[in-house]
Amino acid sequence: MIYTKSDIKLTNTIILSLVCLICLAGCTPQSYKGEADEQVYRIIDQKWKDEFGTKANYKVSDVEPSSNDVQVEKTIPSGSVLSLAQAVAIATAHNRDYQLQKELLYTTALDLRLTRHIFETQYFGGFSGGYNSDWNDEVVGIEGNLGFNRLLATGTFISTKLSTAWLDVLSGNMEGGMASVLTATVTQPLLRGSDPWVVTENLTQAERDTLYQIRSFNRYRKTFVVSIITQYYQVLELYEQTRIAEKNYNTITSLYGRVEKLTNYGRLPLLELERVRQEQLIAKDIYVQALKEYGTLLDLFKINLGMPTTTEIRLDESSLEILKAAGMQYPDFEESESIETALYQRLDLTNSADAVIDAQRKVYVAADALRGDLSVIGTTNVASQNQGNRQTMQAADDYNVDFEFNLPFDRVEEQNVYRKALIILSQRQREYDLAADTIKMEIRQAYRDLKEATERYKLQSEGLNLAQERFRKTSLLMQYARASSRRVLDAQNALFDAQNEAADALLDYAIAMLNFYRDTGALQVLPDGMWKL
Repeated sequence: MIYTKSDIKLTNTIILSLVCLICLAGCTPQSYKGEADEQVYRIIDQKWKDEFGTKANYKVSDVEPSSNDVQVEKTIPSGSVLSLAQAVAIATAHNRDYQLQKELLYTTALDLRLTRHIFETQYFGGFSGGYNSDWNDEVVGIEGNLGFNRLLATGTFISTKLSTAWLDVLSGNMEGGMASVLTATVTQPLLRGSDPWVVTENLTQAERDTLYQIRSFNRYRKTFVVSIITQYYQVLELYEQTRIAEKNYNTITSLYGRVEKLTNYGRLPLLELERVRQEQLIAKDIYVQALKEYGTLLDLFKINLGMPTTTEIRLDESSLEILKAAGMQYPDFEESESIETALYQRLDLTNSADAVIDAQRKVYVAADALRGDLSVIGTTNVASQNQGNRQTMQAADDYNVDFEFNLPFDRVEEQNVYRKALIILSQRQREYDLAADTIKMEIRQAYRDLKEATERYKLQSEGLNLAQERFRKTSLLMQYARASSRRVLDAQNALFDAQNEAADALLDYAIAMLNFYRDTGALQVLPDGMWKL
């Protein structure tokens, strides 16, 4: 078999097409995902500053975690004790809202990646082919093109395209061959849209939005950790209340047995026995309700941890003893110092301040849009053709330089955008002032709460000691018939209330302290999800 020159050209073109198809087939969805993940976390890592917080636990669930990320299972062995550190670690790894915040951070950086791509060299290419037959001729043709577009910060738009077509006439007198055309166009605005600040505004905003989201994520982590610890303490408080309620019921039951004996001996009237029985029933009801409330809150806590509600766990009771051993002290810092620290360290306030700067840029960009349009456009076409053994190259058209100018007669839409930009600037300034005032109010309230919780715990601790001593004395007096069962019941009820109030005051102090350091921004989240000052 004898191959003609046309056959060889056609074969080479087909081979090239197949190679392109193989390359395209190699770009699997998984490879695209991996490239996106790499680019997104490169952006986040570059913008993450040390003062924002520890760079850990910020990657989405389907991306390989970093060495600092906490990795724990959703469930723990049935019946085991869940410590405070374990609870925070599980929540950090599996809480649904926490995962959503990580995904929001990811998608914000992903949007930035796309905006950056607008100012990168964008390549394109493709090919087409076909076969055509009529009564006299058969024609086989393939056409391919390759080029790129590029937008510069000055508004310059560059576009180039190389097109190559091959045509082979299998019969008849028509001529075939290879033809190529190179086209290049450069468009440069000189008035509206020529300022780099204006051209790159979307990129600038996308860069800042990613920075804002990193700050917001770190601020969220602080509030999240405090919320999990708060919920842990609240569940633990309810558990403590069930123990107190159970002890109260057992004490009154024991008292009922003693009063019953004294009644049988005729030393106390039957009315007092009935009164104790009534109090016993009330104590039992309180205990049953406490168990129900504890079980409900514990299940809600499991949901917040991202673990199955059917998992049987107990909270670490030693956390209460640790809090008691630490003691309660008045804050050793002034309120004014706390406010100054918060205004300097709160990441959400920094975002609000930067939003004012963004609004100022938007006013500048909107003002640029009020100007006229003046653009210079340069175009060139270079063509070559190969027919048989002859090859020619010529400029299909001369190098052209044109300009377009549009007077700013109709700028109603741009006028509205500019006026709205001015109003939004005023709004952002007021929002910043409100954010600063709100933070000051939060710090003042948190400072008062912390002082009140400290004083309240001291008072409730003293009240608990008095209630315990009162119950002890009235119990002894009743044995010698010098006190009625009613006085003992009153002492026991007072002791029951004092125990609950003391437990509540203890945990209120711990929560108030966490809230204070959270609001000042001084609280730092560690890689394992716990915190330090």
